Amino acid sequence: MAPPVSVLDRPAAAERARFAPATALFAPPAPHRRSGAGEVHAHHGEIVQGAFYSADGTLEQALVTLPCSLYRSRARFRPLRSGPLTVEPAGCTKARDAARLTLEVLGRPGWGGSIRIDSNVPVSWGCGSSTTDVLATIRAVADAFDAELPPEWAARLAVASEVASDSLMYAPDRAVLFAQRRGSVLQDLGGPLPAVHVLGFNTEVDRGVETLSLPPCRYSGWEVEAFGPILGLLRRAVQEQDPRLLGRVASASTAINQRHRPKRHMTEITALARETGAAGVQVAHSGTVAGLLFEPGREAAERMHHARTRLQRLGLVRTWHFATQPNQPEVLS
Repeated sequence: MAPPVSVLDRPAAAERARFAPATALFAPPAPHRRSGAGEVHAHHGEIVQGAFYSADGTLEQALVTLPCSLYRSRARFRPLRSGPLTVEPAGCTKARDAARLTLEVLGRPGWGGSIRIDSNVPVSWGCGSSTTDVLATIRAVADAFDAELPPEWAARLAVASEVASDSLMYAPDRAVLFAQRRGSVLQDLGGPLPAVHVLGFNTEVDRGVETLSLPPCRYSGWEVEAFGPILGLLRRAVQEQDPRLLGRVASASTAINQRHRPKRHMTEITALARETGAAGVQVAHSGTVAGLLFEPGREAAERMHHARTRLQRLGLVRTWHFATQPNQPEVLS
């Protein structure tokens, strides 16, 4: 398939109305209009987020997302050949923008329709509530026309709709280093993240933060230098499917992030991770959730129980558990 149209490489806001129709790449409209459906699972922050050099030597803000199957967004789209484009809930304006851009990319710029979104993703926790709505809508619109957009297209449509995006269009099968404000992959890590159990919690209990309002972090020179070997270790963790190494990488990125967007109780949480035998600590670098990563095995349940008790002493009463690969048991507590 041909690469995405070049206009998608440009900054989002000024280009929203300029997507070239790509009708020839997709099937013509179905003779009988039908509804399209799309579903996307959320994430639980990141394993790594920082600044990395791209292939052309440009320093880019980028991240590696930690997929989370506990939460998801579903969208349905009923197309109309003409008329308004509406969305429910009405506040999901980024999803509506994404639908309009997707229609343009599919060669149906004058079409309207109705979008209905059903989501259980926590808002403002750093779990990708906006991105899941946007991606589910993109998939629903494409599905209505029997089209399936490659993840590279979905990524750039998402960034054009919401300024910055997570890499959920690639998850969970591919772990990628993703430039979240450009919508492109800086590096494919060659496979999924290693299997781990995640004991999650909100460092602000039930509060969140408006993640897209935060400016990009300004990393120091030594921090930028540190991200190079951190990425190398992550690549090795994926290659060898090593959960302990994944945990070390997540903890390193969490420590750097703590200098820019500190999370409450992090000193105690880091000590707790050592006490309970966790592989590491990960955070939503621009949100409020965090997670303790545990290596799969017979001791995982006992270690998580111990950690849950210790978190309660910090006032972090509500916790949840999920596994990163489908063959692991998932328990919501």
